[in-house]
Amino acid sequence: MSMFIALFVVLVAVAVSELIARLLPRISSTYFNLLFGIILAAWPMTSRYITEFDNEFFMIVILAPLLFFEGQRTQILQVQQRLKQIIGTAGILAIISAVVITMILPNLFNMTFPLALIMVAISTPTDATALESVIGGRAFPRSSHEQLTLESLFNDATGLVLLQAGIIWWQTGHFNFLQNAGTLLYAAGGGALIGFMIALLFMVIRQWLLRTSINAIYAQNLVYLLTPIIIYILAEAIGVSGIIAVVIAGLVNNSEANRSRFSSPRQMHLGLNLVNFLTSILNGMVFVILGLNLELIFTSQYFIHNNNWQWLMIGVTVYLGLLVCRLLYAKYKVGDHSWRSAGLFSLGGVHATVTLAMTFSLRGTLATNLYNQVILVEVVVIILSMVTATVVFNLKLPVDFDARNRPSRQREIRDEMVKSGIERVKKMDLDPAVRALVMYDLQDQIRSNTLRSFFKQWHGVSQHQEKINVLQSVDQRRALMHAFNEERRYLHSLALTHQIPSDEIYDLYSEVLLAESLVLDPKSRLI
Repeated sequence: MSMFIALFVVLVAVAVSELIARLLPRISSTYFNLLFGIILAAWPMTSRYITEFDNEFFMIVILAPLLFFEGQRTQILQVQQRLKQIIGTAGILAIISAVVITMILPNLFNMTFPLALIMVAISTPTDATALESVIGGRAFPRSSHEQLTLESLFNDATGLVLLQAGIIWWQTGHFNFLQNAGTLLYAAGGGALIGFMIALLFMVIRQWLLRTSINAIYAQNLVYLLTPIIIYILAEAIGVSGIIAVVIAGLVNNSEANRSRFSSPRQMHLGLNLVNFLTSILNGMVFVILGLNLELIFTSQYFIHNNNWQWLMIGVTVYLGLLVCRLLYAKYKVGDHSWRSAGLFSLGGVHATVTLAMTFSLRGTLATNLYNQVILVEVVVIILSMVTATVVFNLKLPVDFDARNRPSRQREIRDEMVKSGIERVKKMDLDPAVRALVMYDLQDQIRSNTLRSFFKQWHGVSQHQEKINVLQSVDQRRALMHAFNEERRYLHSLALTHQIPSDEIYDLYSEVLLAESLVLDPKSRLI
């Protein structure tokens, strides 16, 4: 029961932090997620329900679906075109960074080489979600953003293999380069193969069902949501990278969705909405959980009674080492080879989700004191990577005024759009009761109806339904369709001027189409 209560508490924290973030749009919701996680762990009323971090649950239920959805937003063609670059940043750069920093740490601090490799391996994976949170409304170069996103999709496997090598080295006292290189190739290649094969099998079954009478939309979407969990568990059971497997499966799904989106539009639309919803929720959960663990770590007996601040210096050294390695690699191997682009690439390697999961996977492997030290080191790396990037990006990158002005610009366009629809309805010969209902519905598009008017409509909805006969109901539907048609005509004329970004026009256009679908859908029962 406590597990369900803890999950409920985390979900409430995600919802509340997202609402507060809307009030302060210039601060990323990620920081509010972190803050609420810390508050939940510190508040006695909720802290008693917070169970120990379950790494397996985190990897299977949260991380695997997130990476699967992230992979689905990426086109296979994009991966093919940048395959050499991905191998470089997600593989070669990660390995070079691990080797360099592993050689440095034992010479500066009192630690063994295997422990140094373990610390560095955990710090290797980067996080695309955390990157979005630190950009914070700044104009970030698109090419660098794509490079960092693709890197974060695939460098998790490298970090996990390096961690495995460090643990074996720690336990046996021996390091076998050829064996570890083979393990990396087996884990990554095997994960890619398993992910591709299982995703292909699911795709064939889905496409066959779509073309038969036994297709069930809700069952199909349920299986789809369970796909990353199934693939991750099977891949890990075989001994290959579950992370690479779910990423590759996501890439396969991208191509499938692209060429079958009209086979069952309701199913596709529901699936996309579910993915967007779950991605937002799972991202929030990641950082709430991080906040929970930060509070637990900094109030632990080990931290309170530890007067040796070596963990802080180690964390700073690891982060700076990774930063320098990324900077030099990017300067000579990535992008336009300018120092500015290299700097953005190096700072954009933000650490969060996988680093957190890999850290807690060590529970029981290392002695308690060493385990606590590794936790503190990785916390320093995570916080430094996020805070440093946030500060530097806010100081050095220009404000993305186009994105910042988008809400007000869309509000103005929506006002004019709805105004054109209202003018069209005014010209129609309608019963006064029908006209009043239609006008209310159209004004709701721009949220101009007051709370008082809503309650009046809500209270009288049953009476309205009785008063409006079948013919008048048809008139209401016809009037709304004419209004929506006029709104789309206005948006089309605006698009022809090329003064507004196309994606903003498409966003509003699709909103009108969705509104019309509610009117036309015989299953909606709203008219």
